[in-house]
Amino acid sequence: MSDTARFGDGAAYERGMGVWSRLAGEVFLEWLAPSPGLRWVDVGCGNGAFTELLVQRCAPQAIFGVDPSEAQLEFARARPALANATLRKGDAMALPFEDNAFDAATMALVIFFVPDPKRGVAEMKRVVRPGGMIAAYIWDITNPGGFPLAAAAAALREAGAKIPLPPGADISRQDALHDLWTQAGLQSIEMRAISVTRSFADFDDFWSATTGMGNMKGALAEMPAEKAADVKARVRNRLPAADAQGRISYGSRANAIRGVVPG
Repeated sequence: MSDTARFGDGAAYERGMGVWSRLAGEVFLEWLAPSPGLRWVDVGCGNGAFTELLVQRCAPQAIFGVDPSEAQLEFARARPALANATLRKGDAMALPFEDNAFDAATMALVIFFVPDPKRGVAEMKRVVRPGGMIAAYIWDITNPGGFPLAAAAAALREAGAKIPLPPGADISRQDALHDLWTQAGLQSIEMRAISVTRSFADFDDFWSATTGMGNMKGALAEMPAEKAADVKARVRNRLPAADAQGRISYGSRANAIRGVVPG
């Protein structure tokens, strides 16, 4: 996976994106409605935010997670819900498992970080048995309102910071995802949009959660204080108005897809 996917601070990721991942993941799993007792692999499991949901909501027989970041995996291993999960360092394009090892494979907010998404989907297909499920959800990053970090990223770019889109951002479109699953030879392909809203206690809560990780944290750290303050003001102006208690609600949208391994 790309270096942009390797968020080294699991706690910062939890506060910034882990909450978002679970909000979308709840809707995703309700839509999938999987049977209990399946063997799952969560590809790009990161700090375990979505993997934890799989354990809590799906009563798996076994659950495995793979991620390129050892720091993220260490955070995931500390989650009590994942005490019986097997979490390995590995590459989405070369999964360390035998053929037909699982009943279901997922990617949560990951596929546009995989350098070769076709290989990533092919690997999930390889390790899932015939009749098993391949599913993913990803922020609709190329559309306005699709990405939780969009307001901060836009303000930082205006200030001259280099905040690139994920390398495979176009994959987040519904048509591109559908093509990817179709080209992999998956069957019974279905899609849906997932819209979620997160509530922040106030603007400072939004700011610290959103800019406390990855490229944004680094870009702000390199800016003079006056310039960083200007970025902060620009972000505030992009957000919805706070309610009477000062809370800010911010919405995002993901695209989800599922398909069945033929056999």
